[in-house]
Amino acid sequence: MQPTILIIDDEKHTRDGLRASLEDSFDVYIAASGADARAVLENEHVDLVLTDLRLGGEDGMALIEEILKRPQPPVVIMMTAYGSVDAAVEAMKRGAYDFITKPLNIDRLEILIRRALRSQQVEAEVVQLKQKVEKRFGFERLIGESGVMHEVFETVKQVAPTRATVLIQGESGTGKELVAQALHALSGRPKEKFVTVHCAALPEQLLASELFGHEKGAFTGAIERRIGRFEQANGGTIFLDEIGEIDAQTQVKLLRVLGEERAFERLGSNNPIKVDVRVVAATNKDLAQMVRDGKFRDDLFFRLNVVTLELPPLRARKDDLPLLVKAFIKQAAEENGKTVAELTSEAMAALQRYDWPGNVRELRTAIEHGVVMATGAKITLRDLPPAVRAAGGLTGPAMPKFAPPRELALDVHANEESLILQALESTKGNVTHAAKKLGISRRTLHRKLNLLRKPKVDAPDHRTSTEPQPNGV
Repeated sequence: MQPTILIIDDEKHTRDGLRASLEDSFDVYIAASGADARAVLENEHVDLVLTDLRLGGEDGMALIEEILKRPQPPVVIMMTAYGSVDAAVEAMKRGAYDFITKPLNIDRLEILIRRALRSQQVEAEVVQLKQKVEKRFGFERLIGESGVMHEVFETVKQVAPTRATVLIQGESGTGKELVAQALHALSGRPKEKFVTVHCAALPEQLLASELFGHEKGAFTGAIERRIGRFEQANGGTIFLDEIGEIDAQTQVKLLRVLGEERAFERLGSNNPIKVDVRVVAATNKDLAQMVRDGKFRDDLFFRLNVVTLELPPLRARKDDLPLLVKAFIKQAAEENGKTVAELTSEAMAALQRYDWPGNVRELRTAIEHGVVMATGAKITLRDLPPAVRAAGGLTGPAMPKFAPPRELALDVHANEESLILQALESTKGNVTHAAKKLGISRRTLHRKLNLLRKPKVDAPDHRTSTEPQPNGV
């Protein structure tokens, strides 16, 4: 499909001549006035507008400004006489692509048109790529429309393209790692590595090796050279989660990496290694208070604290609950093969009343619990975890315990249901953890849940049905 051009000129011989010269390479529309041009733009897709600055009694500059304000505006090239070059330059300052002086050289004009269209295509590709990146890696998983979350989004957009070190503070479960991923995705290095180090999960003696690597023989058990996370992240971003947990010796080593040298040594080596790494750190502790208590180095704190992002707890942004719930229900339903689509008003009211000490992470788990336990298209209050049910005024187990009658005490099938429900109750509806407790796979547990939810019909004692029966746990 050929690019589409709209030629606007009040001189008929100019319009017709340009159309005859360009229509072999482009789809050409013509307009003798601003009104004619608006009609074409309203009804046809136009890639480029070629317009004279002088249109009889009309203001050509005003028409250009109007065109450039349209949604997905075409690229604009102006035709002008030598005496109007200053006006053409002014139009370029307002967004027009370029201008060409009369009398027109058709070969030069066609080159200029193709260059302008190529520039427009590249710009559109960049916008589409950025949108894809933001959707896949940036803000798609950071859900929220509350004022506090808008502030977070705006700060991320402003800080992401820079090299500044960022400290993300917030309670556990608020989404600190998601924000770190968004900072990386919207930076100038989204295709480079994003490396995560969970500092609290590593013993002190292993953390330095994990971060900076070691040489063979650096310590007992170092049987070969190890490349540390900073080297792995070279050119990209390293995310230091729970930075408040690192020991004093490792704090000293981090100082040098965050300083002007941007260098470190592997354990057992004296050779400095320089890296270009964007550092994003996160903590659920008050690092400033830790500095005052002598538990965290003040110089390291100042280097980490170039830009601080405070993530609000879920209880401070309950306006976002409907959006979060909708997203989590969709995800959990797809993962668990359910048709659940929403909550009852009673269940939603309970979510609003609950304080969410575990924040968004706890909400996600609660919604998955509800999706798994729901027997219909809606999650009811009875389907939610005990703590949330209590906030809604409902206490006791979500479903009756299925203790089998005495005469069936040795019936595996009767006991299986009770065991599954107990496992789900003890793991607050987490299907993966419940399956581990039962010693079966997640898929098997889903199959058993579906079988248990089927309506029970009376059957003779001697089983002649070919319907598959649940296996024992």
